[in-house]
Amino acid sequence: MSSAPAIVVENLVKRFGDFTAVDDISFSVDRGEIFGFLGPNGAGKTTTIRVLLGLLRPTSGRAMVLGYDVTREAKIMQSHAGYMSQLFTLYPDLTAAENINFYGRIYGLAAQELAQRRDEVIVMAGLSGRENELTSSLSGGWKQRLALGCAILHRPELVFLDEPTAGVDPVSRREFWELIYQLAGQGTTIFVTTHYMDEAEHCQRVGFISQGRLVALGSPSELKAMHMHGQVIEIVCADAEATVRVLRRAQQQGLLAVDEVALYGAQVHAVASNAKEASAVIASLLSAEGIAVQSIAWIAPSLEDVFISNVQEKDVHESHQ
Repeated sequence: MSSAPAIVVENLVKRFGDFTAVDDISFSVDRGEIFGFLGPNGAGKTTTIRVLLGLLRPTSGRAMVLGYDVTREAKIMQSHAGYMSQLFTLYPDLTAAENINFYGRIYGLAAQELAQRRDEVIVMAGLSGRENELTSSLSGGWKQRLALGCAILHRPELVFLDEPTAGVDPVSRREFWELIYQLAGQGTTIFVTTHYMDEAEHCQRVGFISQGRLVALGSPSELKAMHMHGQVIEIVCADAEATVRVLRRAQQQGLLAVDEVALYGAQVHAVASNAKEASAVIASLLSAEGIAVQSIAWIAPSLEDVFISNVQEKDVHESHQ
C-alpha cells in the first residue's frame, strides 16, 4: 500500500455563479484514517465530496484522490473508491440480494466474485435469512448497512460516507460505526460527514467547515485543547430552559459577558472569556430569578462546544467584512 496520503486538497475553490460553495480549502487525509468532515447544512461538505469524487469540476485549486488528479483521472479513481450518499439510493422494489447483484454488475464484478461478495455483505448487514425480502420492508438500520455493503462491494481503498446515519436510531448508529471501525482496521480510508458529535469523537482527525471555509482541523483532543474560543461554564439547575432565557436576556442587555448560551442535554453551557467572573454573575442572576442551582463549574470543552465556537467565530467575522 502506498504511504502517500489518500486525499490531498490544495486551495480548492468551487463556485456556482456568484455563490462560493467551497472557498480555498486545503487539507490531507492519510491512508487508513477515519476523517470526519463537520459543518452546518450548506457549509460545503457535500460539494467537497462531489469534487473529490470527480462528479464536479473545481473552479480552481487541486485535488488528488488515491494518487489520481480528480479533474483528469476521475474514471480510474472512481474504480478504487466507494460512495454512500446521505440520500438512500438503493432500489426499494428490489430485494436486498437483487440490490447487491445490481451494484456488483455496475462495478464489473465477475459472477463468482460477486457471489462471494454478496454473501459477505449479507452477513455484514445482518440480513442472513432476509436477503430475499424487499428493501422497502427493511428497517432504517438494515438499509444503511446494506447501502454501505453495496458501496464497498468492489473492496475500495477509500469510502466517502455523506451523513450515513442521518435519521437512524442510536443503536443502529452504533452498529454502523462498528462496521466503519472494521473497514478502517482492514486499511480502508474513511471520509465521513456527520451532524452527530459523538460520531465525530470516533474520528482520528476532524475538519470543521463553515460557509465553505475550513475553520479548524485536528484530532478531537487537539481541537479541544487548541481551538476553543473562550472557557466553558456548565450550569446544573432545576429549570434549564428558564436558565437559558434568563442568561440570554442578560447577555443581550449587556449584563453578562458571555459569547454563547445553549442547552446541552439537561444542563446549560455558557462560553465566556473569563469563566470565574461570568460564573459569579450567572449565580447572582439565577438567584434573583429564584432558579435553584445545583452547580456552576468551569469544565473542559466538548467537541460540540468547540464546533459551535468555531462556526460562530467565523459567522461573526464574516458579518464584519
